[in-house]
Amino acid sequence: MSLFRTTRWSRREVLKQSGIISALGAASAASPLAANAFMQADAATHKLPARSGTSSDNLFTSIGVRPIVNGHGTFTIISGSRSLPQVKQAMYDASFYFVHLDELMDAVGKELGQLTGAEWGIATTGCEAAIALATIACIAGTDPEKSQALPYIKGRDQVIIPKHSRNPYDFGVRMTGAEVVEVDSAEELRGKLSERTAMIYILSSPLAESGPLSIPSICAIAKEKGIPVFVDAAAEEPLVPNIHIQHGATLVGYSGGKCMRGPQSSGMLIGQKDLCRAAYFQAAPHHNYGRAYKCSKEEIMGLLAAVRQWYKRDHAAEQREWLSWLQFIESRVKSVPSITTEYLQPEDLSNRSPRLRIHWDANVLKITGTEMFARLDAGTPRILVDGGTGTRPDKMASTLTIMPYMMDPGEERIIADAIYEGLTKPGKYENPLVPAGTPATVKGTWAVSIQYSRGMGEQHFTLDQTGNTLTGVQQGELYKTALQGSIHANEIELHSSMAVSGNSVPWNFRGTVQGNSMSGTVHLGEYGEASWKAARA
Repeated sequence: MSLFRTTRWSRREVLKQSGIISALGAASAASPLAANAFMQADAATHKLPARSGTSSDNLFTSIGVRPIVNGHGTFTIISGSRSLPQVKQAMYDASFYFVHLDELMDAVGKELGQLTGAEWGIATTGCEAAIALATIACIAGTDPEKSQALPYIKGRDQVIIPKHSRNPYDFGVRMTGAEVVEVDSAEELRGKLSERTAMIYILSSPLAESGPLSIPSICAIAKEKGIPVFVDAAAEEPLVPNIHIQHGATLVGYSGGKCMRGPQSSGMLIGQKDLCRAAYFQAAPHHNYGRAYKCSKEEIMGLLAAVRQWYKRDHAAEQREWLSWLQFIESRVKSVPSITTEYLQPEDLSNRSPRLRIHWDANVLKITGTEMFARLDAGTPRILVDGGTGTRPDKMASTLTIMPYMMDPGEERIIADAIYEGLTKPGKYENPLVPAGTPATVKGTWAVSIQYSRGMGEQHFTLDQTGNTLTGVQQGELYKTALQGSIHANEIELHSSMAVSGNSVPWNFRGTVQGNSMSGTVHLGEYGEASWKAARA
């Protein structure tokens, strides 16, 4: 029986009042879809339609987007993982039916618990949503008054995070309005546990496997005070028995779109039943704080299919196949002068696949690892690998790393051929030109304006100069960091890594100096590019 059924004025009711629904009905009656042939057929005939298009002519290329041969891994920016056939089928079949989402989540929650060895589970829209919903569940439970008062009024309003677990994904905690309290020792953890503590968040990693702030140690301390512990295991394999629950964790979050190869926008929260159900209570379709985390019936059933398949897949055979692909690539390039190779093994349960790292001397082969990386990305087919190193003119020891985790059979040949061609027919690359002449004098304080695609930022640089070498301080609007760089004639480069809450922002300034002013562009990694100008203070 569902705990969350409600009767509400629906969007359909609003459409009826406006007369829009009758117009939609008339349109659908004229549509060939109105016959609903799929629904009239036997369920056994519901097979996925054949894939249309080719690698060079498909729905993405038709809108100017270049698909990628993925030798990089399960990164959201390149659309995560390749979903399993069973997942595609489940999502396709689910699209033909209407169900009550509370009833569906109850049924799926029970099965997720049984499959993973937890009390219960829920499907979420990614692991980040699982983090946020777990936080809200620990703050407000299923109390509608507390739910509706968020994020402004909270009783338990703090989440403790060990310093070793601060990371960009703990935004899932911060976005709820909870105050993050960092700790760096068991004594500090005990001292900061209070009536305000809603939850402890831990990022599963090698750093969290040993020592006084290991997952088992934190769970033992939390248990003394009855504080829930959430473990972020997004990219990990969901072993049974679950190692984190065995260590005492209350809740564990996973991504559905990584090793499980479910829908990219899916996730899974497993653990203590009442808190899992409270997390779902806080999410869509309920009009609570997590309404934005809407998980469709297609995503729910796709996630369930992925979890089911996880416990049926031959993981040892997968590892052997991935290794064989890397060995093929290695065999293709190993005869090239100066080439050496090594295999990198995963450190834990996250992204558990071997990787191949190819080393060479760019003085011999006339192409660096960064140039090779860019060449593969610009090529046809477009290939993305797991990083390249080596830059001109003084760092010519080069590498390229291949991750087979999300490759398909046959793609090892595509990658091997492209790398071999780049190593043996590199084309012509030149050392970067360094402007000659006396370096401009930039020592001092500068008022800096940064024009983003939307909005203006105001910063200050304080620079010291020794010949061509620059050091200094970047005072941002909110954060402060050290700068380093160089000046050659009137061309300036400045670089920094600005520590922010749980993350860092890279700043790579390039520009020209003209007396008491300078200007140029700044690259901020995933945060894009902006223009900047500065005036001597």
